[in-house]
Amino acid sequence: MSVTKSGQGRRKAPLSPWKNKKPKEAKVLPGVASLDGRWGFLFVAPFFFMFLVFGLAPVIYSVYISFFQWDPLGGSTFAGLHNFYNLIHDSDLWLAIRNTFSIWALSTFPQMFMAIGFAAILRNKRLKGKSFWRTILLVPNITSVIAITIVFQQLFGRDFGMINYVLTLFGLGHHIDFIEGVIPSHIAIATMITWRWIGYNTLIFLASMLAIPDELYESASVDGASKWKQFVYVTLPGLRNTITFVIVVGTIGGLQVFAEPQQFAPDGGSSKQFLTLTLFLYNQAFVNNKYGYAAAIGIVITFIVMIISAVNFLITRKISDAGSR
Repeated sequence: MSVTKSGQGRRKAPLSPWKNKKPKEAKVLPGVASLDGRWGFLFVAPFFFMFLVFGLAPVIYSVYISFFQWDPLGGSTFAGLHNFYNLIHDSDLWLAIRNTFSIWALSTFPQMFMAIGFAAILRNKRLKGKSFWRTILLVPNITSVIAITIVFQQLFGRDFGMINYVLTLFGLGHHIDFIEGVIPSHIAIATMITWRWIGYNTLIFLASMLAIPDELYESASVDGASKWKQFVYVTLPGLRNTITFVIVVGTIGGLQVFAEPQQFAPDGGSSKQFLTLTLFLYNQAFVNNKYGYAAAIGIVITFIVMIISAVNFLITRKISDAGSR
């Protein structure tokens, strides 16, 4: 008979898959007890409140008073479509539309071309002080519009302005009146807008350029493409959507040009040569006290913006479809 050693005679019970295990207790985390949808509604509620009070409500009220001869200090008389009828037959409306789109064209397209060029320079890997140059580009954007207008009024002065002085030195002109002239005044205002927003658009194009893969440039370089051809056939196709975005945003911003022409002359000039849509609306509301008429102008501006946004949607979709092929 064999003798087993002490402790070797006992065998451990085999592991069973049917053994009941106690469920682990959930750890209670400090902070908000539940992050369900109810808390989400609470966090987004301030935005919707601000939008309803300061966004949607003024729009609805503007549509309402556009059908009235409305006086904030007196009564109001229902006028139906009379304000819109008078507006369509108002020559100042069409003059303001012409001036607005003229200033927009003189500022948006040169600004876009220069912004793409500056972005291409900032993308250069051999450029030193990139952060400094990217930061300094935003300084005009944060400068007061009134300060910009005062400086540019001195630059574009008829008799002692620096621009006229430089043009005279090169024999390109003699005492151009940048205030009373139609096209010269548009150029002066467009120059102020370009100087203010070119840095902002440059950074937008720079961000889009940095998203273009370096492999595309390397492949083009291996194929013998010069820097200019790389820019034309690699960079510009990669900026299609960004160019569309900048044009549309610039168009919407161009329809809201107000401070620059208003600082030049509150009434839009002696012959209303730089009267814009927003300045036209402002004068009708706060100078002539025609609030119903001004509300009708605001609705016309809104429709113009909607048409431009629809055109933007069609162009963007067409570009996206062409790029996906």
